[in-house]
Amino acid sequence: MKANLFACILLAWPLLAPAQEFVSAKHTTDVVELFTSEGCSSCPRADEWLSEMKGDKGLFKDFIPMAFHVDYWNQLGWTDRFSREEYSESQRDYVRSGLVAHVYTPGIVVNSKEWRRWFSGARRWHGGDAEPGVLSAQLQDGRLHASFAASSKAVLNVAYLGVGLTSEIKAGENRGRMLMHDFVVLDRVQTTGAGEWDIELPPPPQIGQEKTALAIWVSPPDSPRIIQAVGGYLQP
Repeated sequence: MKANLFACILLAWPLLAPAQEFVSAKHTTDVVELFTSEGCSSCPRADEWLSEMKGDKGLFKDFIPMAFHVDYWNQLGWTDRFSREEYSESQRDYVRSGLVAHVYTPGIVVNSKEWRRWFSGARRWHGGDAEPGVLSAQLQDGRLHASFAASSKAVLNVAYLGVGLTSEIKAGENRGRMLMHDFVVLDRVQTTGAGEWDIELPPPPQIGQEKTALAIWVSPPDSPRIIQAVGGYLQP
C-alpha cells in the first residue's frame, strides 16, 4: 500500500511546475512606455528603437520596456491587432494627471514622465534615483503572489509582453510594410491591495510571438504614476 502511494506521488510530481520569481532592487526600475500604432507612419522608428533593447544587459534588471498599441488610429484605414481602447485610455490618464502634455504617437513616457528628447536624437534616458523598495512576485501554475512592503495601498498591474511579432500592413499610412514588434502589451490585469496580492492570471495570449515576458508594477490608486516595477521572460 505504501509503495503504491509513493508511486502515485512520483507520477504527480512533474505536474507541479516550479515557481518563477521576480524580484526588483530597492532602487527604481526604469519603465519605458511607448504609445504606438501600426497605422502611424512615424511609429516604426520608435518601435525599432524599443526592439534594440532586447540585447541590453540591463533588460528587466535596470529597465522594462512596454509598447502600448492605441486604438484611435484604427479608423484611418488600418486596424492594429494589438490595439485596445484601454491602452488609449492609459495614455489619456497620463494627460489628465499632468504627467504628459498631449495624446499623440509615438508617445514615449519614461518613469511616468513625458520624454520628448527622443525626437531630437536621444536614445538613452537618465535613470531614476529613488529607492521605493523591493517589489517581489512569485508565479506558479498561473497564480501570482506579489508583495511590496513600502506601500500600504496600491494598484498592482500585471502585463504579458509579446516579443518577436510581425505584421504585414495592407492599408493605412504604413501600407506595404512588414513591421516588427517587441515588448507589445498583449494583456493587462489590474487589482488594488494593501501591499500583498494573490491573483489568478489568465493564460498568456499566443499570437505568434517568439517569447513572452511578464511586467509587474505598482502605482497609486489615484494616479498612473509607476512607483516600482519588476519583470522578466516567462520560463518555457
